[in-house]
Amino acid sequence: MTDIFAHRGSAQKARENTLDAFIAARELGADGVELDVHLTADGCVVVHHDADLSGKGPIASLSRSQLPGWLPELEQAFEACRPLAVNVEIKADPEIPGDQHQLVARLAAMLASRPEEGRIVVSSFSLAALDAFSALAPGLSTGLLVEPTDDPVTALRAASDHGHGGLHPFFLAVDEALVEAANAFELAIRPWTVDDPAQITRLAGLGVDAVITNDVPAALRAVGRC
Repeated sequence: MTDIFAHRGSAQKARENTLDAFIAARELGADGVELDVHLTADGCVVVHHDADLSGKGPIASLSRSQLPGWLPELEQAFEACRPLAVNVEIKADPEIPGDQHQLVARLAAMLASRPEEGRIVVSSFSLAALDAFSALAPGLSTGLLVEPTDDPVTALRAASDHGHGGLHPFFLAVDEALVEAANAFELAIRPWTVDDPAQITRLAGLGVDAVITNDVPAALRAVGRC
């Protein structure tokens, strides 16, 4: 079965990457939620897509108390998502500047002790960030995100060589050959971010493990689950 992951929660129902969006995704029948994390100046892991917060500047330069109430901490997000799977994306540059080292370390310490450990997958476009995370939390699932301009087969080999259990390619890059290669490497494959029902049906037919989508109801219909 192909799982349906809500991209940043259900942005159709609420502001993306908020507790309301995560609750809405659960109520719509999603199997999981994809969200993004950053580290505040006082060491709090918070959920937001961009590194900068409009009108306030970089999240890395702000304390938790300086952030708006709608912007959740990761701990709060886990509670809102329960019992869904959660895909935590580390927002990191390829070279992992110093603040990203701190984010990786804080995230690894937090996730390794959570009761939903088996339902967590950590992803990033940065192979270095994933390597650093896995070194600190080797028991947790990881997935390498692939840019649309990058070769997914090369990324697949890199993910496997570095011990990561998943590949998260752009959905248009996924074909039968890539899925077969992922199966051969025993890697889960979770394409992002696909809203076209025909494409979701195609991907499910290929046997992908999950799709990440902005439209949970349409995705569930596309895979015949509602």
